[in-house]
Amino acid sequence: MSLSITSLNSGSNGNCYYIANANEAVLVDVGISCKEVEKRMNRLGLPLNKIKAIFISHEHADHIKGVKMLSKKYNLQVYITDLTHQSSGLYLVDSFVRTFKAYVPICIGGLTVTAFPKLHDCADPHSFVVGGNGINIGVFTDIGLSCHHVINNFKKCHAIFLEANYDEEMLNDGNYPWYLKNRIRSGQGHLSNKQALELFLEHKPDFMSHVLLSHLSRENNHPNLVYDLFASHNDGIKIVVASRDEETAVYQIHNNGVREPDLVKFPKSAAVQTSLF
Repeated sequence: MSLSITSLNSGSNGNCYYIANANEAVLVDVGISCKEVEKRMNRLGLPLNKIKAIFISHEHADHIKGVKMLSKKYNLQVYITDLTHQSSGLYLVDSFVRTFKAYVPICIGGLTVTAFPKLHDCADPHSFVVGGNGINIGVFTDIGLSCHHVINNFKKCHAIFLEANYDEEMLNDGNYPWYLKNRIRSGQGHLSNKQALELFLEHKPDFMSHVLLSHLSRENNHPNLVYDLFASHNDGIKIVVASRDEETAVYQIHNNGVREPDLVKFPKSAAVQTSLF
């Protein structure tokens, strides 16, 4: 028994994460167009009719761009808090909207989605743990710092989409204006490579098998830099850098403690994931 995961896109230009069992799938955020979701899932051989719900972490455009069209076209329920919906400008059809609360699990067939609060500069931010078949998948992006909610949920995950947004030196020496640099590293912005690595090293459970490094900045990070940082400490855990331009492979996550070979389908242009940037 396993869960399947892939990042359809990850970065400030759009975020969309797919988690599925044999029968159902959910998306966490849809920050790319409906057309791009369709294109990328088709390349991976993933059926659109398997998706049963969308969960929205917060209202920033790179997390909601394609939500309205995708939900309307495929009659998908959108789980979004009232504050996030009010701040998003989405104006979703009422029949498509479902709310959620932190630590109140929502069952989507054989999947269970549990939200938890996090620190980020928006109205009502949450991250998610998606469970099924005795496996937990975390989607931990847009996190200002590793608060106790983040740490406690990180410890439950067999695989995780983990934000590693910026290298501290690249951000400091880069061309961003100071107000934006300070917003990013404020504690309500994004996790740096160093902060993400500290969370990983200090709190990874023995059963964690995959880390998909996510939401990399194009200007203030580099995939080879963060990959090498984590790979030197991975202790046998598979490290993947999620692209801001293409989907990753599909990874099979197991709960038996044995890291079996992944059953993957690569995009035609993505033989080596860390070379996509």
